[in-house]
Amino acid sequence: MTTAAERSASVERKTKETAIAVSLHVDGTGQFDIATGVGFFDHMLEQLSRHSLIDMVIKADGDLHIDDHHTVEDVGIAIGQALDKALGDRRGITRYASLDLAMDETLTRAAVDVSGRPYLIWDVRFPSEKIGRFDTELLREFFHALAQNAGITLHITNHYGANSHHIAETCFKAVARVLRAATEVDPRQMNVVPSTKGSLKG
Repeated sequence: MTTAAERSASVERKTKETAIAVSLHVDGTGQFDIATGVGFFDHMLEQLSRHSLIDMVIKADGDLHIDDHHTVEDVGIAIGQALDKALGDRRGITRYASLDLAMDETLTRAAVDVSGRPYLIWDVRFPSEKIGRFDTELLREFFHALAQNAGITLHITNHYGANSHHIAETCFKAVARVLRAATEVDPRQMNVVPSTKGSLKG
């Protein structure tokens, strides 16, 4: 059983396309050291760490001479695996959270169930196909990989927004905040798995 004091994990993932190393501490202060070789993606991952208060060290060496796809997806896989490992049997967690997050002209909702059942609803559209050199379609790939490998149900809905950078940033910040809330230990059920089944694994 993983206790609240031990909620840390490291994952290394190596394929012919990428080499990823992720370490995280759920009960952190939002400290990060992130280098994926994809500048905009690093900026978004920094938001994820800072606003979830999950300390993250992420290093990625990917086939960026082809495109950013494999790096973005595989980082999502590794973060998800590390989060799943760090949470253990999920005993004592709050489990559910939802939030509407505003940034200038943009409003985005994220809702999560740290359920052991992976699922993503992605209702987000971008006014541009790229943010700088970054393909906006890769953001869905990241969150899908994260949800599948963390074992979480994750819904992300952009209500409105005119700036693609703002839309992307609200997605990461909103997900960060709901992860923070849902993975926090509930003092009223510290030693209880929050499910009538008695398990949130499988």
